[in-house]
Amino acid sequence: MTDQPPPSELTFEYEFDAPPEKLWRAIAAPAFRAKWLPDADLAAAEPIASTPGEQVSYRLRDDAPPFLESVVTFRVAPNGDGGARLKIVHRLTDARVAPPAANDNRLLMRAA
Repeated sequence: MTDQPPPSELTFEYEFDAPPEKLWRAIAAPAFRAKWLPDADLAAAEPIASTPGEQVSYRLRDDAPPFLESVVTFRVAPNGDGGARLKIVHRLTDARVAPPAANDNRLLMRAA
């Protein structure tokens, strides 16, 4: 068995009865978003990227050492039943825990 590094990305998908527009307001409008994702949990209250009505990304920073940074992206789409599908992608972006590059030129030690 090989030791695998922890995943650097987690993905969750949810289905809602609410229309996409209502779900979008809940994740993108600061007054609504702050009720479930407070500004204190964010590295900055403003999104780092946004496609109105479809996708918004926020940078998060842990509130305890080692204060790791990550990006969470919320994607909203109609689900075909009049409701909405929410896909959440939470990606660890902190360089301190990034896996080494495949071509990092490290020496590989092998047992004889």
